[in-house]
Amino acid sequence: MVLSEIDVVDDITKDVFLAKYFKPQKPVLIKGLAKNWEAFEKWNLDYIAAQAGEQEVGLYDNKPADPKKATNEPVMQMKMRDYIQLIKEQPSDLRIFFFIITDKLPELLKNFSYPDLGFKYFKRIPTLFFGGSEARVLMHYDIDLGDLLHFQFEGRKRVLLFPPDQSSFLYKVPLSVHTVYNVDYEQPDFEAFPALAYAHGYEIFMEHGDALFMPSGYWHFNRYLEAGFSVTLRSFPTSPTRLIKMLKEVFLLRYTDKIMRKVFKHKWVNYKQRKAFRNSQKALQKHLTKKPD
Repeated sequence: MVLSEIDVVDDITKDVFLAKYFKPQKPVLIKGLAKNWEAFEKWNLDYIAAQAGEQEVGLYDNKPADPKKATNEPVMQMKMRDYIQLIKEQPSDLRIFFFIITDKLPELLKNFSYPDLGFKYFKRIPTLFFGGSEARVLMHYDIDLGDLLHFQFEGRKRVLLFPPDQSSFLYKVPLSVHTVYNVDYEQPDFEAFPALAYAHGYEIFMEHGDALFMPSGYWHFNRYLEAGFSVTLRSFPTSPTRLIKMLKEVFLLRYTDKIMRKVFKHKWVNYKQRKAFRNSQKALQKHLTKKPD
């Protein structure tokens, strides 16, 4: 992998953000952006536990999804208070996925403001994500193809970002929004996955209060380095082309894959893994044999 440094700013105006990052769809890390919130001191695990401690939450781990089960089915349930205590006291790969603030913790809506960066937020689903110090999230892109503003709190996090045009080198699984499950992005094996060595992306380390702008369709791999959580603010697709693509992803590709998983189980998952490998190998051969300009 060829990993470049991302632009990092301490502050940014709306005009600069729109011209330099949003319109050209280029990621940027805004250091400490959440510190502008009046209730910034409440953005910690203890506050979450106090507000939502009795809620039962679904937990996920680092293992690949079981082909016999729905891809969004958690591995276990636990009270939020017990989960937070667990990840604070010991290493854990358990994480919470897509905890919608408006449904489950509306009190938190009073504790932040939407940054005025010039694009419209989809205010129905500001979403929390939690992870222990061993948790990681499979390389994927968001199916709704929205532009994302991703804030990190408490612990540090490592993020890898790749533009959509790098999909062919990332071993993208057909009819899915993720790559093959057996790629280790912390210690990549370029002999087993040679195309991966030619993928160009960014490596980012996030700290408490930082915000990362991830443009639509960007691939991202998240690795919690310490127990922590994040909130993602998103916008809907703004162009007709992107909207049509989003509807295709959500309704056609996802449900086709869901039906095939239910019918063929392991055979379907294994077929897609092999297909992803073949597709990336073809892309690699094409890249290596392409004549220079």
